[in-house]
Amino acid sequence: MSIKTRLIEYGEGEVIFEALLCWDDSVSDPRPGILVAHTIRGRTAFEEAKARDLAELGYVGFAIDVYGKSEIRSDDRNTRANMDALKSDRPLLQRRLNAALSAMLEQPEVNADRVAAVGFCFGGLGVLDLARIAAPVAGVVSFHGLFDPPGNTDLNQVEASVLVLHGWDDPLATPDSVVALGEELTALGADWQIHGYGGTSHAFTNPAANDTTRGTVYHAAADRRSWLSMKNFLAELFE
Repeated sequence: MSIKTRLIEYGEGEVIFEALLCWDDSVSDPRPGILVAHTIRGRTAFEEAKARDLAELGYVGFAIDVYGKSEIRSDDRNTRANMDALKSDRPLLQRRLNAALSAMLEQPEVNADRVAAVGFCFGGLGVLDLARIAAPVAGVVSFHGLFDPPGNTDLNQVEASVLVLHGWDDPLATPDSVVALGEELTALGADWQIHGYGGTSHAFTNPAANDTTRGTVYHAAADRRSWLSMKNFLAELFE
């Protein structure tokens, strides 16, 4: 196995974005592409590592950016403002996610008929929005995501399968919001699963985000269990 990487630039509106493509160069045929949507911090080493891990599983990982290339590795002071701007303008977020997806589909390593998306924290909200707008993905996986409905998808039908991996004690997504998400996905006709992990808070997959004062706590068992659930979900999608 030889994991290769390539930076991909793409645009939406007047903004230039950059994603990291990861693939196993020992495989010649196109294979399923998995878009990786980032946390509040933008595209970082965390998302890039997830894209590489997906490549090691036989997929093409595509760690995207929705803030703009100039914001990658930027001072953390910008990240809250960047996220809040997109949370308050969900159609803009959806356009940027679709632009990233289109860029992934253009890569020769990717089988454009077999794609999915995974997202972490803010990215979990993002991939749920991809499902809500009926983007051409077979499935989406939200890790400790946010569940706020976008307000522009109420009459849509969700064609993608949905897997939500959630810390039950997450202060940013309370049990009431979990129930509301299940009701929303049911109304949208989705094939959905929600896995709740007891004694688990926000950002449970990310050791670098461990900060109990902010309700973000790494949880090794939930991290391991959620990754296994994702692997099973993707294997079922692309069997």
